[in-house]
Amino acid sequence: METRELRYFVAVAEELHFGRAAQRLGIAQPPLSRAIRQLERRLRATLLERSSRGVALTDAGSVLLREARAALDAVEAAERRTRRAALAAAGHPALVLATKAGASSELLAKLLDAYAAEPDAVTVDVLLCGPGEQERLLRDGRADVALLHRPFDSTAGFDTEELSVEGQVVVLPAGHPLSGRSHVRMAEITALPGLPMPRWPGPDGTYPDGPGPRVRDHTQLLQLIALGRACAVLPESSRAHLRGEHATVPVLDSPPVTTVIAWPSHSRSRAVAGLVRTATDL
Repeated sequence: METRELRYFVAVAEELHFGRAAQRLGIAQPPLSRAIRQLERRLRATLLERSSRGVALTDAGSVLLREARAALDAVEAAERRTRRAALAAAGHPALVLATKAGASSELLAKLLDAYAAEPDAVTVDVLLCGPGEQERLLRDGRADVALLHRPFDSTAGFDTEELSVEGQVVVLPAGHPLSGRSHVRMAEITALPGLPMPRWPGPDGTYPDGPGPRVRDHTQLLQLIALGRACAVLPESSRAHLRGEHATVPVLDSPPVTTVIAWPSHSRSRAVAGLVRTATDL
């Protein structure tokens, strides 16, 4: 298979519409349709069910969508990392560190300060992103290293070192009846009237079904909580970013959050190794 064919297929599989996919790719629809049919013949598999109602993925198509995304990420990662290696060889070394905006801020500040003091330190460009995005940035080569948070982020295929483990708290509007409690349980939170949990976009950008508000970042989430429109279960360290309009209560039965520093398992970058060593020393 060619990367061009995979890009064509991913566009159709994500749009579930040949016309929109062709527009997204900047090509005409007939050659796109021919390319998908040719791909199906080569694989001897029906990837898409076409009907008057639209386009739907088959089981085989769902497998190829997942594998094609990973393959295209790998190609893009190879291109980006090769360019950065060339820049480093030319005397402009740098690292890109991806981290979720608003998360692990104290740890991140200490890490950057400690690493900058190392004699062989290089420039670290910090890439702040939304929830779950740092994993994708690391996989497709836009980042060299990332701070990930288990169990929310997948570390499959990465090498990791654990940096910290913390409990979680529920963030409520100030003055809420539960705010005076010493602790709560998840069942009590999910049963709160008028304070649903937020819905975050998935890897494909779509939101899961549910009653909670759609949110894109923590700033939006905290404002909704302050307005009494939502609540959220977040790591204990998030308390550092809260104001008087919020209250927090420990959640006894929520899973602990483990912050790890992660990097591609095949990385041979001395700069990445130096940053990881500094992080584990902290």
